[in-house]
Parts: sequence; C-alpha cells; structure tokens
Amino acid sequence: MLSIVKRILGQIKNDKRSMGLLLFAPLLVLTLLYFILGDSNYVPQIAVYDMNEKFVTELEQNAHVVELNEKPETKEYLEENGIEALLWKDTTGTHIELLEQNSKSATALKAIQDTNKALQPAPAQSELLISYVYETADDNQLDSLSYVFLGVISFFFVFILSGMSFVRERFGQTLERMLMTPISRMDVIGGYTLGYGLLSAIQSVVIILFAVYVLQLSVAGSVSLCILVMILMAFSAVSIGALVSIFANNELQMVQFIPVVLIPQIFFSGLIPIDTIPFGLGNLCYLTPIYYGCAALEKIMIQGKGFMEIWPWIAGSAAFIGVLFFVNVLALKKYRRL
Repeated sequence: MLSIVKRILGQIKNDKRSMGLLLFAPLLVLTLLYFILGDSNYVPQIAVYDMNEKFVTELEQNAHVVELNEKPETKEYLEENGIEALLWKDTTGTHIELLEQNSKSATALKAIQDTNKALQPAPAQSELLISYVYETADDNQLDSLSYVFLGVISFFFVFILSGMSFVRERFGQTLERMLMTPISRMDVIGGYTLGYGLLSAIQSVVIILFAVYVLQLSVAGSVSLCILVMILMAFSAVSIGALVSIFANNELQMVQFIPVVLIPQIFFSGLIPIDTIPFGLGNLCYLTPIYYGCAALEKIMIQGKGFMEIWPWIAGSAAFIGVLFFVNVLALKKYRRL
C-alpha cells in the first residue's frame, strides 16, 4: 500500500498541471470571490425630482445624487445615464423607480431606505412606492437570472464536449496522421470547429426551445435572437475547448483547466453587475467570451431589445471566434511533423 501511495505522490509531483490544480486554482477562485463578492464600496447614483432639501441632503450621505428640474421618461433616462434609481414624490407617496432587480438596484434602494429611516419620525416623509422598468413575471428568480443560467450551462457543456473530443482525436493519433498529409492547419481547425460547432448549435437551439416552451421562462424579446446569440456562444466555447485541448495530454488534464478557464468567466456572466466589481476588475469582462453572450441574452430576455441594440455584443462574440480560430491554427503548429 505504501508503494502505491509513493507512486501516486510521485506522479502528482511530476505533473505540473495537477500541482497547479491543487495549489493555484483554488487560490485563484478564492481571490476572485474575495474581490468580486467582498465589500465593493459601490456608491449608487440616484436622480431626484421634487424632493425636499432635507431628504436630499441626507441622501447625499449614502449616494451620488442628481437633482432634476423636471421628471424625465424613466426608462430612457435610467438606461442612457447609468442611474440606478429615479426618486420623486406626489400625493400618493414617494416613488422609487428602478431599471431592474439586481444588486445595483438593491444598493440604491437600501440607500433610500436608510435615508428615510434616518429622518424618522419626521412627518414629511411618505410611503415608499417601489417599481421596476423591467420586472420579471411573478417575481420568478429563475426568470430574472435565466440569461446567466442559459449562457453558463450551454458554454460549460460545449467546452467539455469539444475539448474532450479534441483530446481524444490527438490521443488516438488521428490528428497527427491528418497533419502528416498536405491538408493545411487552417483546414483542420476549420473542419473541427465547424463540425463540433454545428452539433453545439443544435444543442443551443434545443436548450432555448426547452427553456421557453417547456419551462416557460419569460423572454421579452425575440426567441430567434436568443438562438443566434446561443449559437455564437457555442462556437466560442468550441474554439476555447480546442485551444485548451492542444495543451492537454489527456482527458484528466482537460478537466483540470475548468477552474482556470471556466469558473472565472462565470463572475462576468451578469450574475454580478460588472460596474460593482471593485478595483476595475470588471473591465476583465471584455476578455471573456461568455460576457458578450450573456449580456446580449439579458438585453433580449429581460429588456426586450432588438438586433440594433445588441449588435455590439454579437460583434464581440464573432470577433472572439475569429481571434480564437487563428490562435488555434498557430497553436496547432506544434503537432505538425512534416
């Protein structure tokens, strides 16, 4: 038994990827969790109209306050100016209008409620009436985060499928034999990407249709646009799976890349609002393909946006696919034996 233990420890010691998985990957994930889910010191921006000066002064202790001379159209104003909440008062009470339910809105709402409590029992304050521009049906939390779950689940399984398949092709020396023929590396990567991409696209269509028509998830916009975004995410996942598999010698090593390649991307999927992440780490989202897909899905499913509003995110996904394709072609050069 001791000899088996010694052999296993020796194998792990000589396997740098396993050592990295045991030591580096957990520290990386915990560090990201610390920065992303810790105290962000995020200060919400709140616009106020027709509120008394005492309330505004107290609110400025908890938020950046923008005072308005007239009440704007709530939806356009909040979207275009990056304001978390619009606060105004009439005879029925104090109205709080927010864009959607997320942690940014919760921070703004807390700032207003704290201000209201601080001024109590001042009689000038009235009942708080809260409403959301994009409010999910029946307050279903799955609906409000459906774009995250759809994007992450699809991306994860496509990454595993494509990566494992590429490793198996290499392990069986199919890829090496193919590269000994006059076929170009670009043709090889293009063939594999298109083949697995088409299978993954079918999976994406099935996932969307099942979610919408069987699980009855709410989609405010076009289901066809959701399918388009999911297909682009599938091709991105295939390309990343292909790239990672080039540096993995077997299926186990492929799995070891998950904590480093996939888990960090989940933090930029929309599960946490990007601009609440401290130290500017939210800008890393532009380096993760899952961000572009989930951001586009959010605008379609929650906000009901059309193609003209989401095309920058679609272009970002397409650009990632193109860049990863050429990186894979270059990386495959190490297996050319001619």
